[in-house]
Amino acid sequence: MDTAKEIAKLTYKALDDKKAEDIKVIEIGSITVIADYFIIANGTNSSQVQALVDNVMEELSKNGYEPKRIEGIRSASWILMDYGDVVVHIFSKEDRLFYDLERIWRDGKLVSKEQLEVK
Repeated sequence: MDTAKEIAKLTYKALDDKKAEDIKVIEIGSITVIADYFIIANGTNSSQVQALVDNVMEELSKNGYEPKRIEGIRSASWILMDYGDVVVHIFSKEDRLFYDLERIWRDGKLVSKEQLEVK
């Protein structure tokens, strides 16, 4: 499995384990050089958003993947976690609706949980 897909799979699992809402994996490699995947999810409150971020960092670190940078931690309303070929966006519910990244990146291909082979 390629590295980007492996990171996407681990991220999905980490978000799912902490009950993230509406996890979307969008394959964007064919339409931009920014990354291969965007992963978008939201929490119901700032505590859950922080728990999602912590769990993603822990799960990926355990598997040897460290973020290039993380932005937005203090606000806890939109956290961007840059893992190179995979960029993770964890939102508060309100900010996710406001920024609507799914619409902006609608030319990308939605990847299902099954396509990531998440067990």
